[in-house]
Amino acid sequence: MPTLSPQAPAPPSWQWPRFRARPALVLLGFCLLLGLWLGFTVCLTILADRGTVPGLQPFVWELTGALGAWAVLPILFTAVLNAPGPRVGWGRFLGVHAVAFLLYTTAHIAMMAGTRQVLYALFGWGAYDYGAMAFRIPMEAMKDFISYGLGATFVSLFTAWKERQERALREASLEGELRAAQLQALTGQLHPHFLFNALNTVSAVMYEDLARTDRLLSDLGGLLRASLERREATWTLTEERTQAARFVALLAARFGERVSVRWDVAPGLERAQVPCFALQALVDNAVKHNQDRTEPLEVRIRAREEGPDWRLEVEDTGRGFGSRSPASGPGVGLAHLERVLALLHDGRARLERGQGPEGGARVALLLPREAAP
Repeated sequence: MPTLSPQAPAPPSWQWPRFRARPALVLLGFCLLLGLWLGFTVCLTILADRGTVPGLQPFVWELTGALGAWAVLPILFTAVLNAPGPRVGWGRFLGVHAVAFLLYTTAHIAMMAGTRQVLYALFGWGAYDYGAMAFRIPMEAMKDFISYGLGATFVSLFTAWKERQERALREASLEGELRAAQLQALTGQLHPHFLFNALNTVSAVMYEDLARTDRLLSDLGGLLRASLERREATWTLTEERTQAARFVALLAARFGERVSVRWDVAPGLERAQVPCFALQALVDNAVKHNQDRTEPLEVRIRAREEGPDWRLEVEDTGRGFGSRSPASGPGVGLAHLERVLALLHDGRARLERGQGPEGGARVALLLPREAAP
């Protein structure tokens, strides 16, 4: 049987830098200022040696050197792009930079010599004498080695920093998309938690009172519409109260006077942001875990500011968390709410379970102040 041999890895493709006008002009301005600075330094050096400054010639020397370095920077950028560090392999790293440096210093020296010849002729200074090339070329190459090394190091560090920033932005974007997807999934699982009970309620009364059934169907339609059309994970407390009122109407049709709901909302919290359908889930939990009791059940909903946070609380007069409940399961609604709070507020919000004064269950959502504009 023939066997497949592993393919050799493809050699890395050669990359070319892409230049933008603004950074290129910034570098040009930097090289221009550097040339003027060095030219002034040469003038001061000549004067310190009690010499005579030959007009503008020191500035021509230094400006042609600085601007020539700017012109050959694409060679440096190309080398860094294709061999940014030893991690690509020492052979490739040293080979690319060695060839690039030879091209860089050769082009730089040729550009300085040619430009100075032209400018000397233009200013009427005669022919430009570069000196003995056997000594001038090594001297210029040594200077170029320093500028090339510093430039390559800076470009490598800047490129690595920019890649880390872009990677962090991509990861943050992906994390945000994942969080939105998780929130959508959680709220999508939370809606049926009370909608199925509402359908059972309508089914129980539809043959006794058609007008009442029509009102209940209207309330149920509003709940369904909000459940299906809502895309955000939060809405205002006013919107939440509207939906909760519809759900309470369905509860009243099912349980009559056995269940009553009282509201106590402090002024100024109407536009506070809460997880969608949070109150319905908490009220539904209170009723579900006390549905076998014959005593009337009162559910109290409160919203108030509390220090740096604000508090949304649902308390009932039922059996509480310590007693055995007729409802099976660990309470999916509370578990989902805890996960929604964690996704929305990164640990700055929490869900608390406690006991009311009559021994019933008390569940509170503590939300950060910025959730209550």
